[in-house]
This record gives sequence, C-alpha cells and structure tokens, in this order.
Amino acid sequence: MRILLVEDDELVAEMLVKNLINQNYAIDVAADGQTGWELVDTFTYDLILLDVNLPKLDGITLCRRLRSQELRIPILLLTAHNSSSDKVIGLDAGADDYVTKPFDVDELLARIRALLRRGSSALPPILNWRNLYLDPSTCEVTYNGQTIHLTPKEYGLLELFLRYRNRVFSRDVILEHLWSFEELPGEETVTAHIKGLRRKLKTAGLSEDPIETVYGIGYRLKPVEPEKLRSKSTQTKKLKQLSPDLEQQAIETAINVWQRVQEKFTNRVAVIEEATTAMLKNTLDESLRQQAQQEAHKLAGSLGMFDFDEGSHLAQEMEQLFEAQMPLNPKQRQRLAELVAAMRQELERAIHQQNPRVLRRSN
Repeated sequence: MRILLVEDDELVAEMLVKNLINQNYAIDVAADGQTGWELVDTFTYDLILLDVNLPKLDGITLCRRLRSQELRIPILLLTAHNSSSDKVIGLDAGADDYVTKPFDVDELLARIRALLRRGSSALPPILNWRNLYLDPSTCEVTYNGQTIHLTPKEYGLLELFLRYRNRVFSRDVILEHLWSFEELPGEETVTAHIKGLRRKLKTAGLSEDPIETVYGIGYRLKPVEPEKLRSKSTQTKKLKQLSPDLEQQAIETAINVWQRVQEKFTNRVAVIEEATTAMLKNTLDESLRQQAQQEAHKLAGSLGMFDFDEGSHLAQEMEQLFEAQMPLNPKQRQRLAELVAAMRQELERAIHQQNPRVLRRSN
C-alpha cells in the first residue's frame, strides 16, 4: 500500500514515516500543500495523511480541491486543533477521518487500516487465500498456523493481491503502489520480488501458487473455487496487539529519532524565547510573532508524539497567546513568560529522559 504524507513538521514526518515503513507501507512525503497536490496529480495513492496547517496550500483547501476533482482516495486529516468546529470543517471538506495531535500510533494505524479496508470493498481485517492468512494489524503472514517471514516488498505484494483479489496488476502499476517516487526501480525488480514471494510460499507448504500470471498484462490473485473457501470467523473476531518484534522496532525507532531531534526542539524553544523577550520589550515585529506561533504549533504536535504531554500542553497555550490580538495585556504577557520558563524546564527534563514512548501509551 502506498501512502502520501503531507506534513510540514519534519520531526512529526520522520516519526510517522519510520513507523509506517515498519508496517510495510510505501511512503511519499510532501512538506507543503502545493507539492502534495502535484504528487497526487502524478502518482497513485491508496491513502493520504494530510496535515491541516500547511504552507502554500493549507490542508482544508487541498482536501476540497481533491474532492472537486472527484478523487476518492481516503483522506485522514492530522491537526493540533481539537475543537468541534475544526473537525466539522475538515469532514465537510471531504476528509474521511480526523486525528488530533498528539495521537497514539496504534490508534492511527488502526484508522489507516480501517480506511484502506473501506476502499477495498469492506474486506475483513484479516485477509486470506485458503489457509494462507495476512493480518495487517501485526504484519504477520501465516500458512496453516505457521509464520512465513517475508521482506517488506514481498509482504506488500501479497497484501496488494489479497486486497484487490479481482484486479490484474501490471508491473508499472505495482511499482506505483509499493515504491516511493524517490526509489522507483525498473519493472524487472517486480518480477524478481514476485519470484522470491512464490519461492517462500512454496517452501512454507503451499502446493498451489496463489499468484496467477496473466501473460502480456501482469499478475493477480488466483481465484479460489467456492467449495475450497475456508471460514474466517475465528480469524477476524478481533485485531491482535503488535507482535514483540514490531513493538521492539517501535522502541528502537523512538530512541534513535529522539537522539537526533533534541537540538531541533531546543532551537524551536529558542525562537519562542526570543519572541517573548521582544514582546516584553515592546519590540516584537509581525514576522517574529508568526514564526514563534508556528514553532509553538509544531512543538504542540511533535512533543506530544514523543509522549511528553506536559510540554505539548504548554506549547498549545503559547500558540494561543501568539495568535491572540496584539499587543497582549500585562496578565497575558506574564503568563507567556511563565509558559516559556516552564517549557525550558520541561525540555531539559525530556532531554535527560533516554527512553521516550513515541506515539504509544501503556495500558
């Protein structure tokens, strides 16, 4: 499955990309709405993750433009604003779902799977071909109860065929679905991956190849005779929790990314401190105010992504103050100074915390 992420906060984008790649999705990233529009006009996507507050072309306007062109790609809006009116505006613009930052990765992935199922003729959560099962919630493939270890691209191929079981895919269409535009290989790569997938399925015990070659056109899932269909009721009662391997991947991703982005968080707070100092001296210009407001907005989402909820709440309140009518009254100025001091303390505490729980909440 190929997803377009339109997000201007590079920290949030990096975390989302790494977590989505761990789930075997192919990801393209656009840092502004105009680039997002151009990518949709060029490539085929199964789903769009769309931030609302974007430069050049905001998310709501982009969403409306996509729907005006009768594009039915599922759209999931991402925003730091949590008011009912914001949600109504987003859904009325044509979005299929709406998630507020900071969000839990398990919930986000579940919403993505639900939207992909909705766009795949309401397929069940667990996909199958006879006794071959693929569970998108855990990225696990089994045959007769035994796990089959596939590469990300082999997994993506199998999921593509299982989701669109009546469709024939040419090699170039497969490339568009499973590779990002920055890494598009030649069509021979598709042939090589299908060969590898077939070999692993045969080694796992499948006596019949589930992938049918339609000569001169491409590949599809081989139809199953009605009498050979298997009941899936016990397989689809509920989604599983992340497997231990995927959970460990998420933890390692959290630690590695957090170690790299700490300086960026510090720089964002420094911009807010500079703007606050200027405001207290009555020298704050409009450009610096807007920059501080944008940095506070990004901090609200990205700190929350690292499960630093207190810092996220402080940033949200600072964003509101920078959005307020200027000049601020003495009480508002005092509150902003207190928020900046608290944010600096919170950031120092976060930097000394070596095991962030990125996008995850313990139950």
